[in-house]
Amino acid sequence: MGDTDSVIPLPAPGPDGSRQPPADTPRPWESADRAQAARDGATGPEPPDPPLCPHCGLAGDRWATYTGQHVLLEPRLTVPAHLVPGGHRWHTDGNGTAWNGGLDEPTPGTTCRIPHQLACPGLTLDEIQPWRWLTAVRDHNALLAQRKADEDGFLEALPDAG
Repeated sequence: MGDTDSVIPLPAPGPDGSRQPPADTPRPWESADRAQAARDGATGPEPPDPPLCPHCGLAGDRWATYTGQHVLLEPRLTVPAHLVPGGHRWHTDGNGTAWNGGLDEPTPGTTCRIPHQLACPGLTLDEIQPWRWLTAVRDHNALLAQRKADEDGFLEALPDAG
C-alpha cells in the first residue's frame, strides 16, 4: 500500500461508533440537496407542522425524500406513470422514503404517485410548470427558427405559434 497524506477515521467500537455529528458540522451537499428537492417538488411542510398544503389547506400524504426534505403527495391516488409528466412521478420505497422518477420514460405498467402541488386547486399550471422540459425545447426551437430566419434574410419577428 502506498503512503497517503490523509487519515481515514474508523468508527469507534460501542455506542460512540454510531453517534451523529454535531448540528453545526458543515454539510457541503445540503444546498445541492435542497436545490434538487425544490426541482423535484419536495417542498412539503416539514415536521412537526401538519401535512397541509400552504396554498389550499388540504391534507396530503407527507413522505421523507432521500434529499432529507419532505414531499406532499396526493392522498390515496396511484396512477399509471406514463400519464404523469416527467419530473412529477413519485415512487415510494418500503423504508418509507419517496423518490422522484425524473424525466426518464417509465417502464410499461409502472404506477406512481403525484405530488399534491400538481393537483392543487390553489396553484395554476403556470406556477407548477409540469412540462418544464417542453418549455425548454420550445425555447430552443424558437432560437433555431430565429437563426434560420436571420440566415434567410427574414428579419421580422416570428409569429406566435402558441
